Amino acid sequence: MWMRQIVLLLCLLLLVMGSSGCLAVAVGAGAGGTVAYLAGDLETDEPYDIDAVFAAAEKALVDLDLRTLKHETAKDALSAKLMARDAGDKQVVIKLKSTTTGGTHLSIRVGTFGDDTKSQLIYDRICENLKEG
Repeated sequence: MWMRQIVLLLCLLLLVMGSSGCLAVAVGAGAGGTVAYLAGDLETDEPYDIDAVFAAAEKALVDLDLRTLKHETAKDALSAKLMARDAGDKQVVIKLKSTTTGGTHLSIRVGTFGDDTKSQLIYDRICENLKEG
């Protein structure tokens, strides 16, 4: 009887540990509505077209004194990618994808494992630039 309970408890423990992963979701109010942190990336959908979000993201990188890597910046009508470095030499990657509704899906990652605070600061600056522009 005890053995069966121990095995069941171990199986339950393994199930819980296996499902925890790197998934952390935080919901907040942004310009586009819901912001989620998934596996180190800040993810959100913005109601602005890709050109507007790209310009706002470029300006945010300049405003925050992040070193934009021009050779790593790419954009077309459907997607875009901006890469920069912060003062600690952590890589900042901003990815944009056009959505079927005419908006833009925005993804921000800072560093290898993500930095929620820095990602949120970059996102806030992008939102400010979108409201201004």
